[in-house]
Amino acid sequence: MSAPPRLGRWQQPWQRWLARRHPPSDQQELRQRTIYVLPTRAGWFLALTVLLLLLASINFQLNLGYLLTFWLLSAAGASVGVAYRNLQGLQVRLGPLPPAFAHQAVQVPVTLSTSGNRPRYAIGLAFLPQPADRPLAFSDVADSTPTALSFTPGARGWQPLPRVLLQSHYPLGIFRLWSYWQPHSRLLTYPAPETPCPPLPDAHSPPTAAATAAPHGGQEAQDGVRPYQRGDRVRDIVWKKSAQALASGNGELVVRSYQGQAAQWLWLDAQATGLPGREAQIARLTAWVLHAHEHHSQWGLHLPSGTRIPPDSGGAHLQRCLHALAVEPG
Repeated sequence: MSAPPRLGRWQQPWQRWLARRHPPSDQQELRQRTIYVLPTRAGWFLALTVLLLLLASINFQLNLGYLLTFWLLSAAGASVGVAYRNLQGLQVRLGPLPPAFAHQAVQVPVTLSTSGNRPRYAIGLAFLPQPADRPLAFSDVADSTPTALSFTPGARGWQPLPRVLLQSHYPLGIFRLWSYWQPHSRLLTYPAPETPCPPLPDAHSPPTAAATAAPHGGQEAQDGVRPYQRGDRVRDIVWKKSAQALASGNGELVVRSYQGQAAQWLWLDAQATGLPGREAQIARLTAWVLHAHEHHSQWGLHLPSGTRIPPDSGGAHLQRCLHALAVEPG
């Protein structure tokens, strides 16, 4: 997993100050003390224009010049209050984070909502640092507005989300008002699979005894079934034996045990990848897991750290294997 970028000496105090002022939270409401304001380029040009008008009015004693100068100053000052009111009380909330693959863009759900049923105008959001080729998109917020931010994780594992910029130039575009929001939740990032997918290992390699040992071996040895576990396929349920078990008061569904079909299992072993580096082994195992699931195979997984996941199939087994690959120590 890659290390976070190192900050410059002058950036570190600034980042610590921001972290204290904007603590991590999955829901935040913008307050006046966390909203910042500076003139835009148009605002600086307006200030220069007002200054020239004031000097010309003083030099030539132009009453209409004074009127225009102070009218522009009043409009600029009033726009600051309107802009603060536009952002103050705006609530931003993080939605559920779906797992993603490293180096692939994921849409992070975010909901903007208002207080007092007052619409907000020209609100822009973006993850920091903002790419230069991706301008900030502004939208209006009425009541509750769902949106999404694009994020590309660069490494596997639990990845923190970057800081979010909230910004507005409303109403006149002469002032830039902005705030920050640091989400608290982390994104589970699966390893990027090796492409193209290399050939799978020998499909008839029997798994080791430790991997094939069933958690309820006594019952499996007797009748070839085992108690139902979350993630088991519905088609594997033995309805006749399940009905008998329920009638006898056992109260458990039973599913077929494939202990006698070990030769049909794929055993995805890190040593079978033939690669020396751990990250390369994880990338190849990820590709094999996705390929095996796509072809409805049953497979077991042996991670580089020695962790074993017993053979199984289905969506729950896929997620279990990808989760283990994501959090595998580097």
